[in-house]
Amino acid sequence: MRGLPASRTSACRWAALALAGALLGSAAFGAETQTAPKPYRIGVVTEAWAANHPTVLGLKAGLHELGLEEGRDVAFDVRFAQGDPEATPAAAKALVESGVDLLFSTGVASTLAAKAATDKLPIVFAQVNDPKAAGIVSELARPGRNVTGISTLATELTPKRLEMLKTLQPQARRVWFVYARGDVTADAALARLRDAAPLFGVEVVSRQVGTPKDVAEIGHELRPGDMLLAADMDSLDVPVALLKLSLAERVPAVFSSSFWVGYGGLVSYGPDYFAQGTQAARLVAKIIGGARAGQLPVEGVDVIDLAVNLQTASLLDVSVPRKVLLRADTIRR
Repeated sequence: MRGLPASRTSACRWAALALAGALLGSAAFGAETQTAPKPYRIGVVTEAWAANHPTVLGLKAGLHELGLEEGRDVAFDVRFAQGDPEATPAAAKALVESGVDLLFSTGVASTLAAKAATDKLPIVFAQVNDPKAAGIVSELARPGRNVTGISTLATELTPKRLEMLKTLQPQARRVWFVYARGDVTADAALARLRDAAPLFGVEVVSRQVGTPKDVAEIGHELRPGDMLLAADMDSLDVPVALLKLSLAERVPAVFSSSFWVGYGGLVSYGPDYFAQGTQAARLVAKIIGGARAGQLPVEGVDVIDLAVNLQTASLLDVSVPRKVLLRADTIRR
């Protein structure tokens, strides 16, 4: 049998090589595709006024420390309600419908909205004062269903905040406990405060507020010897108004986070927003690794900071004892 002409033999050989190359390239592309999965999508629902809330930044930083790079391993879709708790249900629902893999929520309203939006996707929360009192979980050790997160321990810390105020203002005789209207966790903290008040010789006045105007009206009722104790709040509006009231009326106030001392608050005792996000990142990483949210115990905050602003102390004519300065984690001068 006669062979093919040289030109045809060469053409067939080149065609075979091209086909082999195409097959090898396709296989290599397929292998590359298999080793580069899509980033794990984290939907964030928060009442914050912007996407760069310290707790969200802490979450991102914590995941980065654990080796999960944004863009490569994880991606974020942040929906912020600009201080409006009534906007959180729509935000949570939209995130679920967008196909995220996990919901991260900050505050009670956002977490309840996340729970209402899904009973399947894992939910990790932070900045929740009292998860049991809020009805988010039935048991801290075994949260069950699809929810876990970080508790601020606000109920437990409320008497300590009163103690700090009384240390700075020994002559004080009345403390205002100011909390957001609709805060289902405030009753537990208020009960602890009332139990502790006789030990410090003070009367407790509680007040629900919904707007900065409500806070401003408290100013008409303040009298010498009064102090302000700000409950943990999801929205920034009310604490901002309390800070302004404290400075304008020269009334000592204690806040739940050093964030407020950085903006002129006298003193704070409680967890840092950024640190809560960093701590929550460990729970998120475990879930990404295959753990079930409901089987991860709710954690209390790891770090509780004491912060003092000496400029504000001078403005309010408050003498800060040396023992407080030695205990303080942050001192603003």
